[in-house]
Amino acid sequence: MSGPLIIAVPSKGRLKEQVEAWLADCGVPLQVSGGSRGYIASLKGVPDAQVRLLSAGDIAEALDAGEVHLGVTGEDLLRERGPELDARVLLLRPLGFGRADLVVAAPKSWLDVDTMADLEEVAHDYLARTGRRMRVATKYLAQTRAFFARHGVVDYRITESGGATEGAPATGAAELVVDITTTGATLQANGLKVLSDGLILKSQAQLAASLKAGWSKAQLAAAERLLRAVEARASALKSATLVWPANGGAAEAEAVDRLVAAGASKRPNGLLVEAAEIAAAAAALTLAGLGPVTAARPDFVYEVGCPPFEALVDAVL
Repeated sequence: MSGPLIIAVPSKGRLKEQVEAWLADCGVPLQVSGGSRGYIASLKGVPDAQVRLLSAGDIAEALDAGEVHLGVTGEDLLRERGPELDARVLLLRPLGFGRADLVVAAPKSWLDVDTMADLEEVAHDYLARTGRRMRVATKYLAQTRAFFARHGVVDYRITESGGATEGAPATGAAELVVDITTTGATLQANGLKVLSDGLILKSQAQLAASLKAGWSKAQLAAAERLLRAVEARASALKSATLVWPANGGAAEAEAVDRLVAAGASKRPNGLLVEAAEIAAAAAALTLAGLGPVTAARPDFVYEVGCPPFEALVDAVL
């Protein structure tokens, strides 16, 4: 007999607040057992799921190891799990929050260093001059090594950072850093600049599935229920419905056909259009003599297909 679908979400901080707000907005609010300090929770509307509250780093590790079925954590933490991540973890949906960039930053005083090619030259000269390799302070060892290798930078060594990485050059612990940043303000405050081609990853929170976890039919069914709610809300946020008094005339049929050809979809009493196309679609209908046209934003749009769930089934079965 299979157990519940295990979902891991962040246990603290801003990311926890954002995930809780996102789940509530999708109609599956988090219900924590044992009060606000509890570490086990459930999702309203997904009865066969158990939610574990873990640190963002532990969620990435649990997904990679197959200890949970689904999880929400930063893509930067998932990518740090090493090569061939896609064989172990399936990214189902970017969530639009928890955004941060993983970047290479050098001291502002290095006026001749603006690109990774410049850095390769400096690293080579540094080794020749001092007999030591240039030090790079970072918590992101795997991604740093892969990025530097792609740019041909080999004369360096990593100093693993256990604290405030951006302060390493100022304290003499390293010559440059690879770190996560949202605005760049902290790097600038520490006398650092991001290299013009030093963006390693544009990270954000991801809903991800473990491909190493055991998946039963019941667990897949619970995952489908959650994913359909998530996709229905995401579709609704970018959609609008247009309705008008139908007359069944040729002009109406022609106007509707043109809008459908442009990407709208028919509904029993009107059209579903991209939110950005509301004004243009309404104008096309009124020009055809139809109206008044009323636009409304749906709460959920449930489609027949659910691409993230279909991708999950293809990957685990």
